[in-house]
Amino acid sequence: MAEKNDVPRGAVRWVEIDSEMADQRIDNFLITFLKGAPKTLIYRILRKGEVRVNKGRVQASYRLRAGDLVRVPPVRLPEPKALPAPGRGLAQLLESAVLFENDQLLIVNKPSGLAVHGGSGVSLGLIEALRQMRPEARFLELVHRLDRDTSGCVMVAKKRSALKALHEDLRRGKISKIYHALVAGKWPKRKVQVNAPLKKNELKSGERVVRADAEGKESLTQFRVLRNLGEVTLVEARPVTGRTHQIRVHTQFAGHPIVGDPKYGDDAINRQLKAQGVDRLFLHAAELRLRLPGSGERVVVCAPLEDKLVRAVEHLAHRVEQQYQQQQ
Repeated sequence: MAEKNDVPRGAVRWVEIDSEMADQRIDNFLITFLKGAPKTLIYRILRKGEVRVNKGRVQASYRLRAGDLVRVPPVRLPEPKALPAPGRGLAQLLESAVLFENDQLLIVNKPSGLAVHGGSGVSLGLIEALRQMRPEARFLELVHRLDRDTSGCVMVAKKRSALKALHEDLRRGKISKIYHALVAGKWPKRKVQVNAPLKKNELKSGERVVRADAEGKESLTQFRVLRNLGEVTLVEARPVTGRTHQIRVHTQFAGHPIVGDPKYGDDAINRQLKAQGVDRLFLHAAELRLRLPGSGERVVVCAPLEDKLVRAVEHLAHRVEQQYQQQQ
């Protein structure tokens, strides 16, 4: 495919669609190609026939095919904002956090505190940092998202065909996401799932919160106890559906909120555990099980938990053992 910067600004551009760009709607292609252009402009130039495919007018719903020649008219776009370059420390951290990579997919162990993308006051997220670290990459797109304070496995597609295939597998439940969470209290072993509809709400401050609500969307998370640690429990969580803040709200709904959660957690427990080394949301995307786009090979990718949280868990386990021995 011809590159956006192959021609001067303000000139007509001709783009030959390759297999990676095929099978998407022309309006979606233009939204990506004309980065920063308002959607009203995209649909106006389509409606007026200024965009042509193989010299003919097309509707916004037209799906591109490999070999199509697209005429993109000159449009005035805002100058792209220069993003801050990732610092040397962040770049080194992300390079060392690569868990899996081939020609179609990159899986990174995202650190807690790093947003997956910029916006809402965040100038540089994971995807922007990766694009700057790999300027030769023609295509890097997030396959899914993690909350800023959640650590662990994040998939980044390196080809549009891979992105489409992975989105389809996610939609069909063919990709297993396994999380580890430290929750307040003793999680009952018999409680193997939380099935509670979730509904997004917006507070007067503009903050978005999610609540269990009968009018919400169907939401299911499966749970398994990994370690009993006295006043807290390390659990495995497998979200069957993919709602915003699902695991965080389902643990809260079950009466065992995640330790270190400032939005859905217990302030007293958060303060108590912070003194013992848990100074962040203890939610970690520990494992992905998927079939690779293209080859269909099944892989399991595991993300190690950061050292300070491993030490905190071992400290809690040691305390439980000491208390047990004292009672004997």
